[in-house]
Amino acid sequence: MISKSWFCGLLTAVVLVCGCDEEIKKVKVERNMVKLETSMGNIVIELNEQAAPVTVKNFLGYVEEGFYDGTIFHRVMPGFMIQAGGFTAEMEQKQPHAPIKNEFKLSNVRGTIAMAKLGGDPDSATCQFFISLTDNRRNLDNQNGGFTVFGKVVEGMDVVDAIASVVTTTRMNKKGIDMGDVPVEPVVIKSARVVSQ
Repeated sequence: MISKSWFCGLLTAVVLVCGCDEEIKKVKVERNMVKLETSMGNIVIELNEQAAPVTVKNFLGYVEEGFYDGTIFHRVMPGFMIQAGGFTAEMEQKQPHAPIKNEFKLSNVRGTIAMAKLGGDPDSATCQFFISLTDNRRNLDNQNGGFTVFGKVVEGMDVVDAIASVVTTTRMNKKGIDMGDVPVEPVVIKSARVVSQ
């Protein structure tokens, strides 16, 4: 026969486990997800605040102010990465906020999103980002302090691959500087929004 105290203890344990499960579900719901609605389809990115808190806050700040709306993927390099976040379809460079510190921790593998920065200055990332098309660890993890990965594509990798296959050319930006690997037909980020998942 089961004693009353043993049964109560078992019931308490079940309630606690169920409560923990609810907390786990809540944590999953509260993850930061951003949807990039592009002219070629949607890309959903899961942000990793634990690995790169400053970078995620910076990126979400740009998202929340609508900074990325109307910008393009201005650098497309098949077998390497696609880069966006700094230029309009007219090749006008948007004015970013102050640079942030480098937080390199995670490797640049296929599907990760990382910050672009100036050569020779690890702490120069502002608004531009790129998505790796392949495993770029050997290259990007070992130069300029490593490139800070702050999330990964969880939906729309087919869209990323489609963007990577567009025809590119050299175009002059509004400052009169030639830029290579620019899509002939602009690939526009129509909107970037935080979404629940």
